[in-house]
Amino acid sequence: MNSKVMNKKIKNMFPEYRERMNTLKQENPHFARLLEDHDALDKQIIQLELDPVCQIHDDIESLKRKKLRLKDEMYQILRVNTE
Repeated sequence: MNSKVMNKKIKNMFPEYRERMNTLKQENPHFARLLEDHDALDKQIIQLELDPVCQIHDDIESLKRKKLRLKDEMYQILRVNTE
């Protein structure tokens, strides 16, 4: 993933864990993969939402739920690794 994009996401997602996210991104392959998957889902959702035919499509909601589950898992990892 592009480091500028990743840095922007890290800055906005869980700002209280910004430094820990940077560390985990480098040291924890599972966490890094979660970030990449989250970014891929985000891009896919944006593309679907731009298509007026797909705006009411159930796939968008399903993708949003997957993205939220990834974010929840990242949060749990962050909390465990800072306590």
